[in-house]
Amino acid sequence: MSHSAHALASDDRPWRGVLVATALPLNDDLSVDHGRFAEHCAWLVENGCDGVVPNGSLGEYQVLTPEERAKVVETAVAAIGGARVMPGVAAYGSAESRRWAEQARDAGCASVMLLPPNAYRADERSVLAHYAEVAKAGVPIVAYNNPIDTKVDLVPELLAKLHGEGYIHGVKEFSGDVRRAYQLAELAPELDLLIGADDVLLELAIAGAKGWVAGYPNALPKSCVELYRAAVGGDLGTAKKLYEQLHPLLRWDSKVEFVQAIKLSMDLVGRHGGPVRPPRVPLSPEQEAAVRTATERAVAAGLA
Repeated sequence: MSHSAHALASDDRPWRGVLVATALPLNDDLSVDHGRFAEHCAWLVENGCDGVVPNGSLGEYQVLTPEERAKVVETAVAAIGGARVMPGVAAYGSAESRRWAEQARDAGCASVMLLPPNAYRADERSVLAHYAEVAKAGVPIVAYNNPIDTKVDLVPELLAKLHGEGYIHGVKEFSGDVRRAYQLAELAPELDLLIGADDVLLELAIAGAKGWVAGYPNALPKSCVELYRAAVGGDLGTAKKLYEQLHPLLRWDSKVEFVQAIKLSMDLVGRHGGPVRPPRVPLSPEQEAAVRTATERAVAAGLA
């Protein structure tokens, strides 16, 4: 593929570039459509994305059975190769997260993404112990900082400590606080910062991000990849125009209803987003109208 030369920045840092937190196609009976998921992973890579992050929150991992969750990883690896697959391995217990990291490793994945303990508000010592335990699986870990949903904040000092111990190699930063990028670069210059929320892409790209764990490329991969490449490449004229055009959609990635919004946009551009599993519920009519309007505008602007 033409983009592969610059896409996979280096084999030893496979989490770099645009990695799509994949939405999971469900059938009308809410069973997983693994065939469609495989096709979706391949389509994303064909359209310029560097890889996928299955079993993230966008992939509804919390409501999958263990069998489904394992098969999702295996399906992605079979579709696009393990170097391009970085599964989420979050779980309530460290032992379970380690087992998911081992499953990913054995399936051929080159890295995994790990939230801090999220069953309770963990203190610093338990966060360190959690990452130490999962690191025993021997697969490189990218931390995922989502203090909004987990109530555990991986502040720059703590990330630097985790990196200094050798437990993590990168961080998906979802705090929304773009100021942290500069402090993190000072404290841990070798720790790769990955954009973790679609609607702070430009700010974090300018701040030196090495990748993007992305939501909206599920629906609009080509224009999102173009935006990312322009932003990290310093072509701010191109990037700012695209960012302004896409931002009415990108900001849904930081809202409670992000899974439903992205799946609706997928449906509207001719992909299969489909339903979500409970306890998620469909968008309200007002929300649906807002996503529909923003998606149709993006399509009309030639961004699909």
